[in-house]
Amino acid sequence: MNEIKLKEAGKISRLTNKTFKFDPRIAEGFYTANYFLKAAKIVEENIPNNIVTMQFFQRKDDVKVCGIDESIALLHTFSRNPGTLEIYALNDGDIINAEEPVLKVTGRYEDFGFLESLIDGILARRTSVATNVYRVLIVSNNKAVFSMADRQDDYLTQIGDGYATYVAGVNKVSTDAQGLWYGGKGMGTMPHALIQMCDGDLVKACEIYLNTFPNEKVTALIDYHNHCVRDALVVARHFKERLGAVRLDTSKKLIDHYFDDKDTSGFDPHGVCKELVFAVREALDKEGFNHVKITVSSGFNAEKIADFEAHNTPVDTYGVGTTFVDNTTIGFTGDLVAINGRDEAKEGRVNIKNPRLKKVAYPVNSKV
Repeated sequence: MNEIKLKEAGKISRLTNKTFKFDPRIAEGFYTANYFLKAAKIVEENIPNNIVTMQFFQRKDDVKVCGIDESIALLHTFSRNPGTLEIYALNDGDIINAEEPVLKVTGRYEDFGFLESLIDGILARRTSVATNVYRVLIVSNNKAVFSMADRQDDYLTQIGDGYATYVAGVNKVSTDAQGLWYGGKGMGTMPHALIQMCDGDLVKACEIYLNTFPNEKVTALIDYHNHCVRDALVVARHFKERLGAVRLDTSKKLIDHYFDDKDTSGFDPHGVCKELVFAVREALDKEGFNHVKITVSSGFNAEKIADFEAHNTPVDTYGVGTTFVDNTTIGFTGDLVAINGRDEAKEGRVNIKNPRLKKVAYPVNSKV
């Protein structure tokens, strides 16, 4: 793990900019809204050296905050005279409520004000992902959860999203990028493409997988033919102990062929439904394949997982994608709330006291 931590009596130990890698163009204002750049120039040329306090908060309860350490590293890297800034902050992973300040920065406006919107964005994105993961874990009943969120957004979001996912409690990810900041590695077995290139032959796809990775057990993707119960038994009978798990990834537009001759009037049979999972488990257990685990994916979120768990659905691992990286969950606001030791803010904003905030040490040789 590549994290660098500060160890100073009475201070918080944090990841620094040795962990977080930033685009050097931040220093040029490349990512900063133009009016912040203008404000910094105006202040420096006309009313310099005022000491201001900027606080950051959001507006929802029971939120898992993330992006704090990254924001501090950003300040230490790109602000002018970073050693003069006084920073108070919560920790990544803390649970916060509406209007609770998570970060306060005090210093000359011209030294750090242009970073306001970048910090808002970091906190919003990382906290949204961490909170989404946190909400899934609350209802998952200690089942394994695997992040498949790499395909749901621009690839450049993977590293930070993966870190936020880890902060919230999930370390099973699909790409090395998602695991970069905490030292994790991507994992997984086969996509539908591998079965397709075997002309739809699931057994052949599993065989060549095991030929290539002989020290692993295979997880068979059993929805390719939309016949999960049948194909679960096909691969279990063929591979026996070499089959570690089966994965159901049925589209919500489809109804599995298992239900072709069954009454489905009492439930929605589309996609990966509870009834299909129970049927797969029952079929495997009936033939003695109790060791084969069941992974489900496709459209899973906190609500669907809660429903599965409420009915004791025999799932071993949930694969979750889109719901983890919904970046509209939490939005942050940065406001100036004090100047030269006295409160001063726009109407509706106040300098909110938060005794949970702890002073952050400035690391020696922090600049990149």
